[in-house]
Amino acid sequence: MIRKLQIRFIVLSMSALLFVLVIIISGINIANYRIVLSNADKILELLADNNGDFPMDQENLHFDLPEDMSPEVPYESRYFYVTLNNETVSAIQTEINHIASVDSLGAVNYAVTAIKNNRPTGFVSTYRYILRKRADTTLIIFLDCGRKLLSFEYFLFASIIISLAGYFLVFLIIAFFSNRIVRPISEAYEKQKRFITDAGHEIKTPLTIITADADIIEMEHGESEWVSDIKKQAKHLTDLTNDLIYLARLEESQKTMLMVVFPVSDVVEEAALSFQSIAQTQGKKFECVVFPMLSMCGNAKAVAQLINILLDNALKYSPSGGSVFVRLEKLNKSIRLSVYNTVKEPLKKEDLSRLFERFYRPDASRNSGAGGYGIGLSVAQAIVFSHSGKIQAVAPDSKSLMITVTFPAA
Repeated sequence: MIRKLQIRFIVLSMSALLFVLVIIISGINIANYRIVLSNADKILELLADNNGDFPMDQENLHFDLPEDMSPEVPYESRYFYVTLNNETVSAIQTEINHIASVDSLGAVNYAVTAIKNNRPTGFVSTYRYILRKRADTTLIIFLDCGRKLLSFEYFLFASIIISLAGYFLVFLIIAFFSNRIVRPISEAYEKQKRFITDAGHEIKTPLTIITADADIIEMEHGESEWVSDIKKQAKHLTDLTNDLIYLARLEESQKTMLMVVFPVSDVVEEAALSFQSIAQTQGKKFECVVFPMLSMCGNAKAVAQLINILLDNALKYSPSGGSVFVRLEKLNKSIRLSVYNTVKEPLKKEDLSRLFERFYRPDASRNSGAGGYGIGLSVAQAIVFSHSGKIQAVAPDSKSLMITVTFPAA
């Protein structure tokens, strides 16, 4: 359990860190990309407003640029433009003096592609363009954004690599310190199990004395309602104590439990046979389907205890005239045990998720007089986990419950 808690802590921590890193990397790179587009569109707007050239102050013979634009922009920008006839979609004018990587034919091809895109702005290859339609012609200006886009890609790649390296480093740190983080929980859990075991043994002695004294009183003074109630409650408390001790020992001995291959079909049939007579006396329908010759590796005594718990639970909480159905089958490389029973009251989703908690019982069952104390399914879950299996509870409809156990086949 502590090992699973430690792994869960690492997984949750790393998942949260991964989510934060994805948000940060995405936000930074999206903002970076938008800056590239914004700067390119600003230059293209300026060129489009001045018919494909940067505005010039003729008196002082220097470029008349906006205050927020660097005076080096006209010398750094590589651009070309094409003027097309709207009717024939043919080039009227091509200007490629400000770029060396594109010839006239290539410029016209880029312009035709931009027209087909039918968007006022966009990309053709690494060239950002702006399209301005006039009465008879269309001006398309292209700005080379190759270097800016390449820088963006380098930054994106570097941010991902650095983040992954940091993510791996944090994983090593969390994995190293996770044992110290869960140590207080582990110590408290061990103390709890030790207390249950020690207290259970201490309680069993006075319970045995109470039961023996009640038997003596009954022998001397005859049967009475009070003596019967004492014996009933003493037995109830003894069963609870034994189950708590068994659960604590089971959790302690999961790694040392003797596992051998045994015929699980025979174990299920034997258990079902003993509960069939109980179902008949209670007026309940009992059906058992067991596939023969099925074997599994495990502890036969613990698995028998599991089956007894599930069948006892099914009979205990099924209504008079209800049904109980047991099925054991092989599914691929697993063995599946299913125990189905009808219920008196509809089960809620929160009840299903908490059925295997210690001392938890649905509200309807608390007042049903069934006599359980909500620890049997916790023991069942511990037995399943000790065999590397899975257990789950589902409600096929509002008036039934099915508990399914899956074990690895031998």
